[in-house]
Amino acid sequence: MSIAFLVTALVIVATPGTGALYTIATGLARGTRASVLAAFACTLGTLPHLLAAVTGLAAVLHASGVAFQTIKYLGVAYLLWMAWSTWRDTGALTVDTDGGPASRRQVIASGITLNLLNPKLTIFFFAFLPQFVPAGSSHQLVHMLLLSGVFMAMTFVVFAAYGAGAAALRDRVLTRPRLVRRIRQAFAASFVALSARLAVESR
Repeated sequence: MSIAFLVTALVIVATPGTGALYTIATGLARGTRASVLAAFACTLGTLPHLLAAVTGLAAVLHASGVAFQTIKYLGVAYLLWMAWSTWRDTGALTVDTDGGPASRRQVIASGITLNLLNPKLTIFFFAFLPQFVPAGSSHQLVHMLLLSGVFMAMTFVVFAAYGAGAAALRDRVLTRPRLVRRIRQAFAASFVALSARLAVESR
């Protein structure tokens, strides 16, 4: 496990994106436990991409324009739906004091879906992970799986930290309705911006 991989992976994970944004929003609206659950769900959403990269399915996705575009635009549509529901106060920033099973299922489903519907993740891992596998290694698959596991663990820890930090500010934020509205609008705009960025991505 090289230092170069750990540093590069940390920079990638810590750079705010869809998953981090969702985890922060969940922390603000639902508290620490829900934000940790959101971090776990977002991390779980990267698993299919990592497995696709390890097994070579990323090459198929890269070669097939139809498959790539289909998944990409599903992701764009889902991000736009997240933006709309957040703007209308029914999405990630909806304050939830229940915390029951239905609420937890919603957090998990949204977190997994956000990362699952991003085909760039598969191709990213396909290009990223092999760089850190020792040349000529007879256990390349084992190395890839180990690197994948470390990357997922780092993703969970960083996202959970983001969510916990947001949850720590929750009481201060929720007592100011005007601030809550502005934050909600900012998150909705961020989801729109992320959907636009995904829409122009190419293979």
